[in-house]
Amino acid sequence: MTSKSHDREHEGAVRGSKVTRFLGPVVLLAAAACAVAPIVLHGPFCGDDFEFHIVSWFDVQQSWQHGIAIPHWMQSVNYGAGEPRFMFYPPLTWILGAALGSALPWSLVPVAMIFLFLVATGFAVRALALETLPDAPATLAGCFALLSGYALFSAYERTAFAEMMGGFWIPLLLLYGLRDRRADAKLWRRALDGSTLPLALVLAACWLSDGPVGVMGSYLLASVATGASVLARSWAPFVRASLASVLGLALTGAYLIPAAWEQRWADLRAAIDYPVFRIENNWLFGQHLNGALSPFAMVLERASALAACMIGATVLGALILILRRKQESAADVRGSRIEPANLRRWILLGAIPFAVLLLLTPLSTPVWNFLPKLRFLQYPWRWVLVVEAPMGIFVAAAVWPLTGTRFRIKAAVAGICALLCVASTAYYARNFLRQCKEGDTATDLFQSFRSEGGLEGTDEYEPPDSDHWKIATGLPDACLTSDWNAILGISSSPNAVPTWHADQGSCLAIARASYRDSRRLRVRLNAQQAGFVVLRLQAYPAWRVAVNGKAAEPTDSRDDGLLAVPVSQGQVNVDVDWTTTPDVVAGRVVTGLAVALLLGLGVLEKRFARQGAH
Repeated sequence: MTSKSHDREHEGAVRGSKVTRFLGPVVLLAAAACAVAPIVLHGPFCGDDFEFHIVSWFDVQQSWQHGIAIPHWMQSVNYGAGEPRFMFYPPLTWILGAALGSALPWSLVPVAMIFLFLVATGFAVRALALETLPDAPATLAGCFALLSGYALFSAYERTAFAEMMGGFWIPLLLLYGLRDRRADAKLWRRALDGSTLPLALVLAACWLSDGPVGVMGSYLLASVATGASVLARSWAPFVRASLASVLGLALTGAYLIPAAWEQRWADLRAAIDYPVFRIENNWLFGQHLNGALSPFAMVLERASALAACMIGATVLGALILILRRKQESAADVRGSRIEPANLRRWILLGAIPFAVLLLLTPLSTPVWNFLPKLRFLQYPWRWVLVVEAPMGIFVAAAVWPLTGTRFRIKAAVAGICALLCVASTAYYARNFLRQCKEGDTATDLFQSFRSEGGLEGTDEYEPPDSDHWKIATGLPDACLTSDWNAILGISSSPNAVPTWHADQGSCLAIARASYRDSRRLRVRLNAQQAGFVVLRLQAYPAWRVAVNGKAAEPTDSRDDGLLAVPVSQGQVNVDVDWTTTPDVVAGRVVTGLAVALLLGLGVLEKRFARQGAH
């Protein structure tokens, strides 16, 4: 071959690689568009968590309009009495949802969020796959992951936006947790190889996205790092993961420390104490013997089927890869050898579906009882989230033709995979996509949000020893009563939400707030007699209450959880302000220190990188 022809061939290969790198992201965008197409075509959809999330976005945006950048109190729920949802629920989804709502109509915000999350999942899995696979099968792995049954199940039926974030954080966690660029360096240089800083940021993002994703990400990182250290016979992966875990958790201090400390101020046990949320009632293909759980049987059946299919596909893909590897070695007289780091990556990725399968069965009960916070996952099948990336990678590697195969065959395989993805999307859309009932669309909920009536609250955020379902609709901002625990509303039936009307006579006097937002409440009232002012505000220790300029101690907890303060006869000025409690200050200090340490770590890693280059 002449030098000119060789140069032309080299230039053609370079152009081909550039086209491939450009084509991969385009394919992932098209796959995500395919996934959201049924939502656009079939109109408004409402999954299980739809109202919970979108109402949170409404409330955050309203707080922004009042100049409150990071709200802690959600004002609109419990029919205007509010709840401390933003103290406990991770902030990334409600910040992103409110931001998208500032630029798009509310009816499009859930669609846009699903599209963004699926695209990010595809890109993250592709980046992980590129560590061991060429560009084409790595892109295919991203498509398989974002169009996997569990991803579409979370999008269509559950609208679990926070959990969908884990679809791209978990692959990035595996990417940086398994990376080993300096196998021959000393321990600290090998541990600080440029992956610790992004690994800490990704772990922090897991916790700031979703509590279950944070729990799964932490335990997954610990397991993978331990396995990598054993296989590599080096402490480096374990040291790197330990540093990243400490820094990552510290970065979330401003959120995680108050959320952990203030658990005693809310009824968070409701998130795991209800029978439907108990681990024992959600094992793989479990049967609900309790008749009250029968409405949830279909969800468990679908989740179990998806788990079995995805784990089975991953294992099958791994077996095909092993057989193909043996055939390649037998055909090559020199033999073929996988780099040790890549071999460890394949082994650890292959171990994930087996570990998840164990966690889905009653055999893992001691694990669920022993490991802290693991039971807060509620459903064991949530672990299927971490199978998305291994499944996409193993299946893509198994079906993609070997190096040297003709372009026509590769194009045919790509076409077949595309058809299967479209067919899979159509199937899941037909079976999982839930249409909104009247009054449940984003537009309907926004109208209810803007009205005086308010919306329902959440069980786990109510004060202990109270019942937020006893909060009456239509309450005034302030109600003067002679009894601090007086019943304010009347229920039309035992299970109905009570309603308040002025002619019921439960209030001796009422008043409308002169100012109200998620951080302060101002009420002026003329008390004809001494008594108690019951505010349309759920009690919480972070509220500081002053009556006529003097600090007032709220009464014991009312049955409905509303805030009540004693007042004397005459003109009463009640001022309620949200305070920065010591745990919040501690959290902010920890986050600030973590940021400083992270910057120092970045400088140290750059120094090690420069020394390694020389």
